[in-house]
Amino acid sequence: MKKINRSTALRWAIVLIFIVATIVTMVMINRPDPDAVATSASKLHYATARVTAVVSDNTEADYKNAEGRRVGIQELEILILNGDHAGETMSMTNYLSALANVDVGAGDRIIVQIVYNDNGTYYPTMHNYDRGIVMGFFLVAFIAVIILIGGKKGAKALLGLVYTLLCLWFILIPLVLKGYNSILTAVTIAIITAAVSFVFLDGFTRKTLTATLGCVGGLAVAGISAAIVGAITPLSGYNMGEAESLILQATYEDVTISGLLVCGILIAALGAVMDVAMSISSAIHEMDSITPGLPAQRIFKFGMDVGRDAMGTMANTLILVFFGSSLNTLLLVKAYEYPFLQLINTDYITIELLQGLSGTIGIVMTVPLVAAFSAWNITRSREKMKKRVRKA
Repeated sequence: MKKINRSTALRWAIVLIFIVATIVTMVMINRPDPDAVATSASKLHYATARVTAVVSDNTEADYKNAEGRRVGIQELEILILNGDHAGETMSMTNYLSALANVDVGAGDRIIVQIVYNDNGTYYPTMHNYDRGIVMGFFLVAFIAVIILIGGKKGAKALLGLVYTLLCLWFILIPLVLKGYNSILTAVTIAIITAAVSFVFLDGFTRKTLTATLGCVGGLAVAGISAAIVGAITPLSGYNMGEAESLILQATYEDVTISGLLVCGILIAALGAVMDVAMSISSAIHEMDSITPGLPAQRIFKFGMDVGRDAMGTMANTLILVFFGSSLNTLLLVKAYEYPFLQLINTDYITIELLQGLSGTIGIVMTVPLVAAFSAWNITRSREKMKKRVRKA
């Protein structure tokens, strides 16, 4: 059995303590407030149901406005599968239009909202298809592919991803809702999640250290550039989508809306910056293991050469994400032939461009930072080793 040395045990003990501290932080931040007033959304009642019969169906295919989707009215008989009314059979009217089009048949699973009247009666309304089982299988397939192809590294990468998502949902969002500075909170969470993800992936190594330092530097550049442009333009969280709803929420919570733009940019750029940082750091340290003794200038040049290749694809990634997520809007812009001057100065387009460009700048600056940190770290470790040999 392989023995674990004291140094390795100490390092992983630190990781374990850090994870426990993170869990405790999540629990403390998300403790329910006894004085909190329940929101209207939290009072809604949803349940899973199965269509047992289509009692009547007058829907017809609409090729003029709905590309053949059936529109009309269905009268359904459904069986509630969970919740307070599990096992009950109910009747429901399903209205189908071009947009609200949950077209079902006998045996289909759906999600319904149970609406309660003041006199105590209740009835179901259509919400959507029950996509939980399909998405669950897709998630399992995603995990299986990563583990089968990535092996232990893939499993470790998944741990890092889970940790990041938990921190975002249970720490970042609650803290922002409580009124903490959104930019400072996002920077702190980004640094912590990047470092922990890299440690999960590769342990406590020089490669992890340089990747983390480069990632922090790249995110800082992305955030600072976005903040500067946002201040000059000016743009802030008040120009973003859902700002009106957040303004209303801010009357009950202490949400600071103005910093949400930079906060979102930092989170959006985190994955791509981490990818570039670890790719370059891995390549440099692999080269050093094969051809040790290279001077710092050669190491830096090698890192830049590798980084320039990754830079192009990652820059494309962020810009194309904007086009993909905004495709419907861009189609409408083209169809209505909006003037370019009007288009480029709309809040939505400007914010999307700012996010893509600032994230790309962060990626670009990550390349020289990781190359420089790697060159410095490798040569510094080499000098330390030589001093130890001389003393021995």
